Amino acid sequence: MTDIQAEVAGPATAKMASMQSEMTRGQFTIAPWLYLAPALILLMVWTYIPLAETFRLSFYQWNMLPTSPQRFVGLTNYQRLLALPEMRNALWNTLYYTIGLFPMSVIIPLFVAIWTQDLGGRARTIYRAMIFVPMIIAPVVAAILWRWLLNEDQGFVTLALEGLGLGRIGFLTDPLYALPTLTWITGWKLIGFSTLLFSAANAGINPSYIEAARIDGASRWRIIRDIRLPLLSPTILLLSMMTVLFGAQWSFAYINVLTNGGPLKSTTNIFYLLWEYGFQTLSAGWSSAAGMIAFAGFAVLAAICMWLTKRFAFYDN
Repeated sequence: MTDIQAEVAGPATAKMASMQSEMTRGQFTIAPWLYLAPALILLMVWTYIPLAETFRLSFYQWNMLPTSPQRFVGLTNYQRLLALPEMRNALWNTLYYTIGLFPMSVIIPLFVAIWTQDLGGRARTIYRAMIFVPMIIAPVVAAILWRWLLNEDQGFVTLALEGLGLGRIGFLTDPLYALPTLTWITGWKLIGFSTLLFSAANAGINPSYIEAARIDGASRWRIIRDIRLPLLSPTILLLSMMTVLFGAQWSFAYINVLTNGGPLKSTTNIFYLLWEYGFQTLSAGWSSAAGMIAFAGFAVLAAICMWLTKRFAFYDN
């Protein structure tokens, strides 16, 4: 082909290639959307439309009765909520739950997963099964079991402490102990799930790294610090993010069954408070405003967690 023919054919060939690329791109862009359509529709119906409706209701006063009119009050719901001592107390308790769950959702499971990795096959299975058992118990059943164990009169734990000369402790009736007790029960349920994820991530580490380090004379602590922990960093950050975003929510069932937010609102967090406003006092406006405050706060925390994950997670390519 001469230069002139090439110049004439070049743009036409490029144009045809571009059209074929667009057609191919069109085929590959439409099909995934068709597959995703059911999930996107459900997400829209069950998440984003209720979220938009909650945002709208946060500016109204309404008692949730279909025959009752909705009265627009603007930002009054937010102003009154933020001025309430029980709202500030609920936000503080939410922070307490989130921070208090970290040892049981991240630190202890990480230690257990690394420690049991070097055990023999049967011992490792038995230890992990014992730790995972709380996870498969329904939250309401677990709450009832703990209520029996911690009963102030005849509970096994209470009688054991009394036998040791420590006296009776109102784990669920004393404001000083109720919040740490519910945090412990929520964390106790999470240990098995977190240990399972850490164990799976730990088992996925290339064993040649460990063997090479041992041949070089690295101690067990050096292997953990320089190999295991960096390669487990994505799982550590994932579970940290889940604890921050969902830890306080996971405590809802235990608050509802064991203390009903008491004693003296000492165990009420933001999720239980908005549920009280919505389904006990039937104040849709206050419940929606509390929900939007929680949504805004956790959206900021989610953005920070995502940034930390991208910044500090180390992936073995």
